[in-house]
Amino acid sequence: MDGFGTELMNSGSLSSPEQDWGDPPQERLSRGGHRVVSVFLGCIMVLGLLNNLLVLVLFCRFRTLRTPVNMLLLNISVSDMLVCLCGTTLSFASSLRGRWLYGRHGCLWYGFINSCFGIVSLISLAVLSYDRYSTLMVCNKRAPDYRRPLLAVGGSWLYSVGWTVPPLLGWSSYGPEGAGTSCSVTWTDRTSRSHSYIICLFIFCLGLPVLVMVYCYGRLLYAVKQVGHIRRSAARHREFHILFMVITTVVCYLLCWMPYGVVAMMATFGQPGLISPVASVIPSILAKSSTVINPIIYILMNKQFYRCFRILLGCGRYLVENGHSSMPSKTTVVQLHIRLCDSTAAVWPIDCPFPTMSYVMRTLPPGKL
Repeated sequence: MDGFGTELMNSGSLSSPEQDWGDPPQERLSRGGHRVVSVFLGCIMVLGLLNNLLVLVLFCRFRTLRTPVNMLLLNISVSDMLVCLCGTTLSFASSLRGRWLYGRHGCLWYGFINSCFGIVSLISLAVLSYDRYSTLMVCNKRAPDYRRPLLAVGGSWLYSVGWTVPPLLGWSSYGPEGAGTSCSVTWTDRTSRSHSYIICLFIFCLGLPVLVMVYCYGRLLYAVKQVGHIRRSAARHREFHILFMVITTVVCYLLCWMPYGVVAMMATFGQPGLISPVASVIPSILAKSSTVINPIIYILMNKQFYRCFRILLGCGRYLVENGHSSMPSKTTVVQLHIRLCDSTAAVWPIDCPFPTMSYVMRTLPPGKL
């Protein structure tokens, strides 16, 4: 999913099978506009590769980061890096020349992989939000194991492939759009088959994951607020820091992708010509920028990653002298187990079998949060 449709039906650039894929696009950006776009794409490509490569290096270098929940972060980094390697490089080169350079099969490849990797990232963020919710809100957590996160990682890829293969088989299609230097779903195809696919795509690959994230993080924010009234300690600050890190990741991701969604829906169901080439390029660049933002959040806002990053830079002596190490400290987690109980229960009703809101404090293994 990369970029947006414009008034292409009139010129036949999307729907005509006789289209010469080597011809420069008509009524697109000026040469100067393409150069500006290529500068942004080049920066995103380089920074995205370097940032995500750094995350992968940290995972390989420090065993303390290889926790079950961090497998989801690793999955997001891998998908973002693949976008930069397999997708952004093609659109960058095409922007330098002012036209799509890789023909019909290259366009199908570009549209498929960008859609696939983008959905993988969004589904992984939704699963991450549920993991946070289940970790903090559900009682009787078992010992950490890698089966569930690995199943979640594999499931995110299968789910994404399941939704990005249909355009290759005739349910909608992939084609050039926007400034003519990238490809995506043919948002402006005015057929019932295309409209049905786009509606399903937005419901199951954007709307549903966003609802899961909003629900899970909404409950967790409420839980942190309630805990603040009972226990004001370092544990509360750790909990808030972790939640703030993950929520910031989601908010930044949505800020990058929501303009894409709005413009794509306007191109699909709005009047022809409603979306100009410039209006389609800007959200596309914002969407690609998520590959740069996510790794920065991991390193700067996640204490585990940040400490390992400092050690990687040669600051290990400083951390040791100040009482820190690459080993994450055990984090105290608040579990809220909501059950029906008499409101006159004890203030700390751990012994109550049906507490109204039981705050059960326990210590999880290193790296659980």
